[in-house]
Amino acid sequence: MPIFKPIQESEAEGKVKEIYDEIKKVRKITAVPNFWKNIANDPKELERTWSSLNEIMKKGVLDPATKELIYVAVSITNGCEYCIKSHSLAAKKKGATEEMLKEMFSVVALANKNNKLVDSYQVEVDEIYK
Repeated sequence: MPIFKPIQESEAEGKVKEIYDEIKKVRKITAVPNFWKNIANDPKELERTWSSLNEIMKKGVLDPATKELIYVAVSITNGCEYCIKSHSLAAKKKGATEEMLKEMFSVVALANKNNKLVDSYQVEVDEIYK
């Protein structure tokens, strides 16, 4: 259960309504996702997060599908079911295949396992990597 009552589209006013409309237009969706409805309780955070997402997730040196796959990988590690699901779908919309997602899941699992082994054994970084 959310801490705050989500701001529904029918209740949105001013900047929140503008951002909701932009989210739907940019994402080519008909309804504002719950994440945005919840953070809309703080309109400044809504605007800041939407702006950052647009800036960082656009095509750069990394293509948008790769950025989405990275986002999913971090979300898996952080245990964020909402982000895993929403960004897996976004990755597919941007060209990632199911095979790419499955391979990325294996890489994330391997990296997390090996990171824990390194932490457990307190392995020192080799000189060559410094």
